[in-house]
Amino acid sequence: MHPAGRVVIRAAGVHRAFGGVSVLRGVDLAVGAGELVTLSGPSGSGKTALLSLLCGFDFPDSGSVSPGRASWSACAVLPQSLGLASELTLEENVALPLRLAGREVAGVPELLAELGIAGLGRRYPGEVSFGQQQRAALARAVVAGPAALLADEPTAHLDAVSAVAAVGVLRRVADEGAAVLIATHHDAVHEVADRVLVLADGQVR
Repeated sequence: MHPAGRVVIRAAGVHRAFGGVSVLRGVDLAVGAGELVTLSGPSGSGKTALLSLLCGFDFPDSGSVSPGRASWSACAVLPQSLGLASELTLEENVALPLRLAGREVAGVPELLAELGIAGLGRRYPGEVSFGQQQRAALARAVVAGPAALLADEPTAHLDAVSAVAAVGVLRRVADEGAAVLIATHHDAVHEVADRVLVLADGQVR
């Protein structure tokens, strides 16, 4: 048993190459329920590639990952590209995982308020800043109470105040029982982590 609880996010002996260049060379990691783990490393070290494998957007050349492709309630993803639907308002984007699961839409206004964008719920992504879109994407990732959350640079486009709010939400989600893995360069995120891992030379240390 993982010290933080049941292992939810796992990579075992993962290898991945792109264009003949080996990026991940036998990566092993485990994140338990209720644990927030950050993943550090220089740009180009493979952090985004690893998260893509873990959430099922890509497949390893060898080794195994979990949870892989799953529902939003099992594994939520906050990619750098955000992936908000341009034809939906921010509120509708945040509520989407609940609607897809056939669940009651609840908690959306509270999440938007917690992240400082309460007044923007009826706007479309193209009508707000990228940082505001990023906070809406974070709200979408956590609204369904996922068992696992994978986030790629979730504070990269936020000012100091907004980043504090985002970090608070990420920490709360872990404290409520989710396994949270975050690729980040932001010291404020590392400071609230239970563990900080470093991806370098294709391996996690």
